[in-house]
Amino acid sequence: MKTLLKNAKIVNVFTDSLMDADVLIEDDKIIGLGDYSDTNADICEDLKGKYICPGFIDGHIHIESTMMTPYELSKAVLPCGTTSIVADPHEIANVCGTDGIKYIIEASEGLPLKVYIMLPSCVPATPFDESGCVLKAEDLKPFYKEKRVLGLAEMMNYPGAISGDLDILNKIKDAFDNNKVVDGHAPLLTGHGLDAYISRGIQSDHECSSYEEGKERISKGQWLMVREGTAAKNLLNMIDLLDEPFSRRCVLVTDDKHPADILRDGHIDHIIRLAVKNGKSVFTAIRVATIQAANCFGLKYTGAVAPGYKADLLVLNNLEEIDIKDVYSEGKKVVENKKLKEYDKPSISKQLVNKVTNSFFIDKLTEKDFILSKEANKCRVIKTIKGQLLTDEWITEMNFETSNGIDLERDILKIAVLERHHNTGHKGIGFINGIGLKEGAIACSVSHDSHNLIVIGSNEADMACVANAIIEMGGGCAAAKNGKIVSSLPLPIAGLMSEDDASLLAEKNHVLREAIYELGVPRTIAPLMTMAFVSLAVIPSLKLITTGLFDVNSFSPTDLFVK
Repeated sequence: MKTLLKNAKIVNVFTDSLMDADVLIEDDKIIGLGDYSDTNADICEDLKGKYICPGFIDGHIHIESTMMTPYELSKAVLPCGTTSIVADPHEIANVCGTDGIKYIIEASEGLPLKVYIMLPSCVPATPFDESGCVLKAEDLKPFYKEKRVLGLAEMMNYPGAISGDLDILNKIKDAFDNNKVVDGHAPLLTGHGLDAYISRGIQSDHECSSYEEGKERISKGQWLMVREGTAAKNLLNMIDLLDEPFSRRCVLVTDDKHPADILRDGHIDHIIRLAVKNGKSVFTAIRVATIQAANCFGLKYTGAVAPGYKADLLVLNNLEEIDIKDVYSEGKKVVENKKLKEYDKPSISKQLVNKVTNSFFIDKLTEKDFILSKEANKCRVIKTIKGQLLTDEWITEMNFETSNGIDLERDILKIAVLERHHNTGHKGIGFINGIGLKEGAIACSVSHDSHNLIVIGSNEADMACVANAIIEMGGGCAAAKNGKIVSSLPLPIAGLMSEDDASLLAEKNHVLREAIYELGVPRTIAPLMTMAFVSLAVIPSLKLITTGLFDVNSFSPTDLFVK
């Protein structure tokens, strides 16, 4: 079938310019640009000077972090102009192992949103974590036969990669043997250490948070993934890397973004608008979000409006504002006049559904489970950094006589991470600053990357209350006050995702967030996403896992009490 889009202004990502032309599409491919006014086509539409650009590509995303299934995520991001995503299913793999990867593959099959897969490289993220499963190189190897698998996802265990851990080297070798790429994850790594890491064949990094850090990555040959998600907002700190000569090695990614933020602000289109608002070329921003993402992952004939390329196209009313009217996926119009057309939901085997919806194994908790035995008055406190996933270490005197260390005046709250996969009873307890909670407690089964049960509270009674609510739901997020649950969001799929419609899930996400703000958390903080990353022991500097505090800089456990 032939489709002719007449009288368009085409964004040329090869020349960073506009060209006036018709676009001729046959089935799923663009076959011509120019004057095709005398061509017979099955569908002919006069765009009357509207803009056409390639569909956007999110170069690094965790579907699980959106809380949506792939089907619901597609419904949310297609109207935003995202026609392809490169997903790392390491969240659900940490809970369900290879069954989690299979679930994401089956649940995304045949969608108009093309879902490419990067195989999880670090399950768990470190040898010190307690995840639901452990994936070795031999567990991942069979997945390279899947046509949508592009490579090995973010290599978070950068100390292991540098030191030559055999299983890590085997995972990288398997990717190379299958002509696939390897993504990176090495926040603040620099100099000779970075050289050694990159020399393993690691092509990209999405964890940069400063201009200088990003510049070094680009100058040493890596692709820089510029991230703007819910908690990690790195674009403005690195905005000048969207200028020449650096912009040619940049890709736009969301990494982790909640449904309420996607439906309110947008997806990759939001990052483009933000870049343009801060003085960057709209042509550069679109190029970075399209052809460069395709080149990064070796996606041939993707990411441009040109003959021979896939007909993943956006029709824009306004270029600078990225005002999207229509969306084409492989030549089929899936969004018309901003309205999403209906399409079938992928079928998933009952066996997989059963495995991913029965993933919570932990006994009921009491207030006493969150009490610390005093060993000293001076403690290490996790100090969060606004807009970043990085944390600092704060060593300070604590009051254990009346509050067991909690100090609301200094914003020192208690935090706990409790193992939930094998009912071991293991728990890490510590203190955190920068959340702002004045009363009550919050908890979630989304805690990167092992996804144990994480709780932050102003008192131990509410911590037990909200933790038990998560256990009873079989996973999710909740807030408690005075021994009662004030808001909750069930996430029955691996304790990470919901089957809810995207708009309903976004509303529940918003309501829960508002309830948390009512407990005193400043609106400048993304509380759930920030909390979720406090247990990720591969982002400096101080984190909490099920066995206690972890010093990421030394890559080793550290004591809570300083004697």
